[in-house]
Order: sequence, then C-alpha cells, then structure tokens
Amino acid sequence: MKILFSLFLFISVLFASDATIEVIKKANNVPLIAVEDASISYDDTFRLRFFKTLIADLNVLSIFNVDRHHRIANFNDVDVLVENKDMAYVLRYKIFEDDNAALNVQIKLLQKNEEVFIKNYRVAKQDIFMFISHAIAYDINEFLGEPSVGWMKRKVIFSRIVGPKQSEIVIADYTLAYQHTILKGGFNIFPKWANKSQNAFYYTALDTPKPTLKYVDVKNGRVESIISSDGMVVCSDVSSDGKTLLLTMALDGQPDIYSFNVDTRKYKRLTRYRGIDVNAQFMNKNQIVFISSRLGYPNVFSKHLDTNEVEQMVYYGNSNSACSAHGNYIVYKARESSNAFSQNTFNLHLISTKTDFIRRLTATGVNEFPRFSKDGDAIIFIKNYKGQSAIGIIRLNYNKNYLFPLKYGRVQSMDW
Repeated sequence: MKILFSLFLFISVLFASDATIEVIKKANNVPLIAVEDASISYDDTFRLRFFKTLIADLNVLSIFNVDRHHRIANFNDVDVLVENKDMAYVLRYKIFEDDNAALNVQIKLLQKNEEVFIKNYRVAKQDIFMFISHAIAYDINEFLGEPSVGWMKRKVIFSRIVGPKQSEIVIADYTLAYQHTILKGGFNIFPKWANKSQNAFYYTALDTPKPTLKYVDVKNGRVESIISSDGMVVCSDVSSDGKTLLLTMALDGQPDIYSFNVDTRKYKRLTRYRGIDVNAQFMNKNQIVFISSRLGYPNVFSKHLDTNEVEQMVYYGNSNSACSAHGNYIVYKARESSNAFSQNTFNLHLISTKTDFIRRLTATGVNEFPRFSKDGDAIIFIKNYKGQSAIGIIRLNYNKNYLFPLKYGRVQSMDW
C-alpha cells in the first residue's frame, strides 16, 4: 500500500487487535467538527495562530474530519453558526487576557446546539499557548471515551546540530511550536528524559577529555557528571521507576550494553560480543532489545536479563540500526535501498513478537530514532527528506502520520 505524506491529511486506517494488521476504515465513519472563534483579546495574528494550532491538534486526534474554516462567533450565542449547522460537533472557544496578563481560554463543545462539555484553561504566559491547545484536544478525546493521548501533553527533548561539532539541546512540545534551548555550546548529544515527570534529563558530552554522561536538573539547572568512557557512553533507555539506565559503553574498545544503578552508581555488563552492541531498550523489567552486528550487519536482538541467551528479533531489512519497544511490539529502522550515488531510503517497520506480520510505517526519506509513547498509542521519529529535518508522529490506531518541520539545524536524536 502506498502511503502519501503531507502535513495534516493522510489515509485513515484502523488496526485490529494486532497492531501489525491493517483494516481499512471508511472516511464517512469519522464525525465532522468545526471550530468557532469567540476571542475578545489579543490581535488577529495571535488569534489565528491559536486557531491553527487547535485545528492541528484536533486533526492529530484522528477521530474527526476537521473543518478548517476560521469563523468568528459570539461565545454566548445559543445556536452554532449557520455554516456549521450540519456538523456533528462544534468547538467554540474564547481567548481573553485577565488582570494579571495571563492567557485564559474558555471552551464549550456543542452537539446539535447542546453544550456537552465545558472547561476553562489558564496559563501565565502567552508564549506557551500551544500547551492549552494540546490540553483541549486531550480533554475532548477523554470526554468522548477514545484511547488516551496523554503523549500530547508531554514534552519532547532533542539535540539539534547547528554547526561542526556544535549542538543545542532543546525542550519542545510535540509540534515544535514551542522550543526552549536549555543547553548551548559544545557538542552535546543523545538527550534522554531521566523520569516520567520530565524534570531532569541525561545527555552525552563530547567536548570533555572523555565522552561523559551528564545529568541535568531542569528546575535549578544543576549539572552532574555520571560516568565517563574512553570510547563512548550513551544512555539509550531509563527504567519506568528511573532507577536503572541502559548504557552503551566501550570500556574495552568495543561497544557493549551495560545496566547502571542510579542509587549505587554501579554498572553491570549485559552483553559480551567482539562486534557492536548498542541502543538497548527495555521491553519489560527483565528483557531488553538492542542493535547488534552479530550477523555481519546491524539487526535487532533481544536478551533476557537473567540468562545469557540472545535471540534475533527481525528477519527483514538489510541494515536495521535503531529500534524501540513497547510490550510485544518493536519498531525499527531498516535500509530499503543501496544507492552509491544518492541518499538511501530508511523506513520504519512495526513487528509483534506474537505474530510474523510486518507493517511498514513510512515510505520516503531517512526515518530514524523511533520512540514509542508511554502508552504505546503513538510513535515519534525523526525524518530527514530533501535537506529538511522534521519530527514525525505516527498514530498506530489510525495509520496516520504527521510531520512538524524544524526551522533550522538538524535533529540528531530525541526522546519524549
């Protein structure tokens, strides 16, 4: 099946109990929703930015056919606008500034002119308006009883290459509308959230005498060195309780997988191979997946932590060099072309450990660094295509992909 990429419009597909099996979903099963702007503060430019952000969030929910017309209404009107009378839902909102210069948003969700959901939102600063939009979409999704999209409200952290051996670490929302550069100067890569609350992160510093894993407290800016290695040191995953790190280190010249206890500061070697073992991810408490060159090329393997047995997980693809796991599912990057004169295509694929099905998730460009959301509902990834770097979101329940381009620089790695 050919997958067409655009910014917000894609083929709607529903998957059965196995996420690797696709079942076509008819577009007319998706209800129509329109948005009415009843704002009374701020200029037209900001109002339109908020409207477009909200439209994008509603579209990413993938449960509506979203009308994109920007229409003005009165918040207290009893009836919806005549243009929206045939819509299944109408979302009406009012933006206003209070006496403390805080941004306030009131919303009401209307169904056949009946108010079925009402809520107020407030943030202290206008420049973080996109988080209100994400919260509105999340709350409407919850109200309608759809599978959770809690990932919408989480922050993304990524390393952006801005020059030769120069990078920035940036905290953003999933659409990249909000970006806060938290670390500048030097060559700092592979950021990884340290906990569920996203108030700290790890990263690899390469402008030190040895590659060094560092810890940053986002609230107070405290930076702490954790461990160094002559060859390399990268934190590829953090356990759900934040107590155990999976590290790639090359203490004896060859990269292997290690576990690192945050409390005791002691590490344990998990793989012993004369080739390359990197990028370990937790599948569950006692099992990891990782990338290894054991076949003569990169591929995905798994290991139970209480045994020495290693199992090949992927049998499709020539250079499977990145992966992420959630429960019984693994998403991985595979090279699908070998062209010495132009850039090759690297696509993302989804497999289940319970079946033999393989589901291709992307179609063009270089797609890499896939990461499952905490609930497994979505996958975030980096897409490089025609000289532009973007962050992509894949909604697995609906087989919809959304791209959010980076304005400058190139995304090196990320986490959410």
